Amino acid sequence: MHIVLQLIPKKYLIGGTLILLGLSGLLIMSTIVAITGEFEKDSQQSEVTEIEGGGIGVGTANVSPEVMKYQPLLEKYAQKHGLDASYVPIMMALMMQESGGRGNDPMQSSESFCGSVGCISSPELSVDKGVLHFKSVLEKAHYDLKLCLQSYNFGGGFINYVMKKGGKYTPELAISFSQLQYQKVKHTGIYHCVRPEMVPYQACYGDAKYVDAVLKYYTGTITADGKPAAPSSGGSGGKSGVKVIDAGKTLIGKTRYVFGGGRSQSDINAGRFDCSSFVRWAFEQVGVNVGPISGVTTDTLKTQGQAINPKDMKPGDVVFFDTYKIDGHVGIYVGNNQFLGCQGKTGVAIASMAKGTYFGERFNGRVKRF
Repeated sequence: MHIVLQLIPKKYLIGGTLILLGLSGLLIMSTIVAITGEFEKDSQQSEVTEIEGGGIGVGTANVSPEVMKYQPLLEKYAQKHGLDASYVPIMMALMMQESGGRGNDPMQSSESFCGSVGCISSPELSVDKGVLHFKSVLEKAHYDLKLCLQSYNFGGGFINYVMKKGGKYTPELAISFSQLQYQKVKHTGIYHCVRPEMVPYQACYGDAKYVDAVLKYYTGTITADGKPAAPSSGGSGGKSGVKVIDAGKTLIGKTRYVFGGGRSQSDINAGRFDCSSFVRWAFEQVGVNVGPISGVTTDTLKTQGQAINPKDMKPGDVVFFDTYKIDGHVGIYVGNNQFLGCQGKTGVAIASMAKGTYFGERFNGRVKRF
């Protein structure tokens, strides 16, 4: 190799080296431009994709971090199985009661899937089959949510029992069914009361207080027929939506985007916000509390309020975008394919959601009404 290099004139060696250095420089510059371009797109102003389904429930899950990590999977399989995403907080509360988010079968869905305990060893399979089972029970219960929850514990026989006795869930029917079933299996010796207060009733089949146990992890309203309640006309869409937009507009031109900003009064006074802290601040100005100042994120905001079909959204509804992650950006819809948010280069500003724009291509169809 040394002999070959000696035979090549020095001017050609120098020229070849310069060409290689030039090509390497161009490659490095191209990579930098590509990466920088992606970051710059995040701050650009960004027709709305219509998604079928939406908007029947309102509520928030108050659960452990172990359960919270399953929220994306619950949303994924709710969409796969055609279940409205408004039921995700309820299913998170159910998972909290079942397992606390621990183990390989966090939804405890083995029995519904294969008829025996322990046949599921994959958390994702547990969520998949758990969501499918929840939807099936919900439909059989005619969307009576409390009946659905109790049947998740008792089994489908409870639905048939209730349908013969008025067709609606009551705590008394849960106790009487547990009593009846316990008398059938008492001789086996393998059943015992999970709640001491049920011993006098001999209601030791399953958990007759399962509905209350799940709902202690859920903040929301359930109507008399057992369905999640939609917000009253005072929700964020409509007239009160205009109020939150007006409040948010007062910060246009007075803020700068700081990731993690807006979570202290000093940040707010200095005009430092990120997208989720700005949305929280705007709603606070019109008397709507969407979470503590120190803990608000896009992930906490998306668990609140009523899910709205994008084709039905109104000014004041909250819209989400998949940017650096799923639901990585959030803003307040103002109408005409525009939203008010805190963006990278502009701070608080109105940006476009029209087709072909940055945010228009990243709008994921999640719309919530607070």
